[in-house]
Amino acid sequence: MKKTILNNWSRAVLLNFLYTDLYERQGKAISNFEYALPEPQSDIAQEITKDPYNFDFVAIREDYSEKELKDALMDNITKFLMELGKGFAFVGREYTIPIEGTEEKIDLLFYHLYLHCYVVVEVKIVAFTSRDIGQIGTYVNIVNDLVKTDFDAKTIGLIICKSKNNILAKYAVNSSKEPIGISEYKLSNLLPVEYRASMPTIEEIENELR
Repeated sequence: MKKTILNNWSRAVLLNFLYTDLYERQGKAISNFEYALPEPQSDIAQEITKDPYNFDFVAIREDYSEKELKDALMDNITKFLMELGKGFAFVGREYTIPIEGTEEKIDLLFYHLYLHCYVVVEVKIVAFTSRDIGQIGTYVNIVNDLVKTDFDAKTIGLIICKSKNNILAKYAVNSSKEPIGISEYKLSNLLPVEYRASMPTIEEIENELR
């Protein structure tokens, strides 16, 4: 009731969140926000997370790749933003940052309007490993140094993976000084593998229309 009033949800949006058990998932990511962020930002950052994230709005083949999942999320960007929660604004995919003659591409970059900070999101189709902390920590540092302004709060990293060992995840986030959260996602709207051969790609459709 409080969330409905606060966010001015319509009946349809409320029913969607009831159906996807938002109450049970809100603020449940494993994170180090309590230690890596000042109050009250740490509490707000924890509250904007979910565990697991519900990607059932995506229809994808069973044996999907990481690129296919990210493509599907981008094709459904409005629903993806709704699932991330109020305040998230999409900045870019494979957001390119030049670094000393080379460049780094951040998979998904968002900005949170209420926290006034960038949020680096990494989506993994495999189980979480401790190595993932180093990758997202690097991206968070890059954004802090080359994208963030003096008016922005400290950048947050969020790993959304297929599965995780909660104890390992807790050790991993506590090893980093950067604010990082780790959540799982669930995806049940899967198509048989053979559908891939019968369904045209976006490129094939565009070529046919030309």
